[in-house]
Amino acid sequence: MNVRRRLIPAALASALGLGALTACSSDSAASGNTDKFDVVASFYPMAFLAEQIGGDHANVTSLTEPGQEPHDLEISTKQRAQLEEADAALYLKGLQPAVDEAVGQTGIKTKIDAASLTHLEDHGTGGHTHEGEEGHAEEEGHAEEEGHAEEEEHARDPHVWLDPVKYAEIAQGVGKAFEKADPDHAADYKKNTEALVKKLNGLNGDFEKGLKNTESKVFFTNHAAFGYLAERYGLTQEAISGIDPESEPSGARVRELQQEAKADGVTTVFYETLVSDKTAKTLARDANLKTDVLDPLEGITDKSRGDDYFQVMESNLKALQAALGAK
Repeated sequence: MNVRRRLIPAALASALGLGALTACSSDSAASGNTDKFDVVASFYPMAFLAEQIGGDHANVTSLTEPGQEPHDLEISTKQRAQLEEADAALYLKGLQPAVDEAVGQTGIKTKIDAASLTHLEDHGTGGHTHEGEEGHAEEEGHAEEEGHAEEEEHARDPHVWLDPVKYAEIAQGVGKAFEKADPDHAADYKKNTEALVKKLNGLNGDFEKGLKNTESKVFFTNHAAFGYLAERYGLTQEAISGIDPESEPSGARVRELQQEAKADGVTTVFYETLVSDKTAKTLARDANLKTDVLDPLEGITDKSRGDDYFQVMESNLKALQAALGAK
């Protein structure tokens, strides 16, 4: 199966100079050897950054198809070949082991690990924050032996794109990497990065204002994807499952959540579009709670509440405001 780009509106595609790709396309735009700056991105949040920053100069494809759960991705032989032909790979180490391995084995010159452009933290299974850990984590990664450092790295929460501030940090790093890899278009990459960061700062302001005064600060999610978002805006995420969206909660965990819902005034159990909502809806029914979608933005599909990162994040904000009783 060839790599294909996520589905995006025609107007946006035209503005970015991007051609529509299909899974079976033999078009040169899909082959990774075009006359543009060819970027292979691991999944939607990375592809979105590459598209926004690369603009007309970049040909961006994603290893993860729309609707595909990114944690489960396996890399095909054709995808490995495309990585070899690309000018740059943009990925988030620790989220997709198959991608980490494939990128590590390729001879691609520019390998951009988004996880190295910000601080990853250990939010545990419930998304709680450990104060003082952020700075220590980076030092620890350099100080420990390689094997232990890798183990620690995989224990950290990779869902940084759901915090607009951290996503902006990553965007700035990606922009600099593009400038270095394709210096002929460095000025445009810099301009595009500045525009994207400005929009992300605006989104952060919307979340800060929108979640400042709420009746409750606790929200339930299907899996622990929203630790960074919760930390940024003074909320507490309680996840039915852990970081892995496919893991099943224990009976004790379900009972604990039922009790907490009563204690903390929780009204809603959030589920997502790319994994089963069965467990979330069962918990909601047993605890007499409502359900709604809180999208971890791991991919855009026809079920998404928006056509791109910003639209879906604004939908997430509205869902959180309704569930938490924003004043």
